[in-house]
Amino acid sequence: MAEVGVIIVAGGSGRRMGGTLPKQFMILGNEPILARSINRIREALPKAEIVVVLPEAHVAMWQNLAARFDVAPHKIAFGGSERFHSVKNGIDALSDDVRIIAVHDGVRPMASKKLIIKLILEAEKCDAIVPAIAPPDSYRIVEDDHSSIIDRSKLRIIQTPQVFNAEALRKAYEQPFSHTYTDDASVVEAAGYAVALCEGERENIKITTPTDIIIAEAIINAENETQL
Repeated sequence: MAEVGVIIVAGGSGRRMGGTLPKQFMILGNEPILARSINRIREALPKAEIVVVLPEAHVAMWQNLAARFDVAPHKIAFGGSERFHSVKNGIDALSDDVRIIAVHDGVRPMASKKLIIKLILEAEKCDAIVPAIAPPDSYRIVEDDHSSIIDRSKLRIIQTPQVFNAEALRKAYEQPFSHTYTDDASVVEAAGYAVALCEGERENIKITTPTDIIIAEAIINAENETQL
């Protein structure tokens, strides 16, 4: 059995993208965004067990789409009412002997092989490791009728994949759902585990709007030119 399990959460509706097709199924480069995310994981972790979590209503659509492309083997689990429940279903679909579990957004198709491997290696040393980057912009917090500057040196933009000791993640997801959970690291932290950060990648963008597609296409073109 694989020692590393990967849960890819793909429950987006595509509302902010402005179309009827769920954004994880839109074509980026020459393949669906979700396919690219799955294949990036497989390239970095060829022996990993991969579970893709989808809304039940989207499963047939994805299976029909995936049959037309070269997509790495994966299991499918049904999503829940909140991301928390979707990830929990993904955890339940993994083999019991998985030691490390990575949770990744299905619409983050640009995470590099180097980053994914680095996170898995770091997860051997701690309960939770999360990629993060320093924000390039200035920020202000708005309170009532005034605003004040925030020290951005203390802020980090959090990315996925987030990687966990499997036992810690399983125990964390035994907790009841809370709206205070913003990501998987926050669930683990609420269970009393420490969350470590490592340097993420600016190219590891989350596809949310049409502009993100343009940026991702540019990144892919740059990668292809580098490989020539």
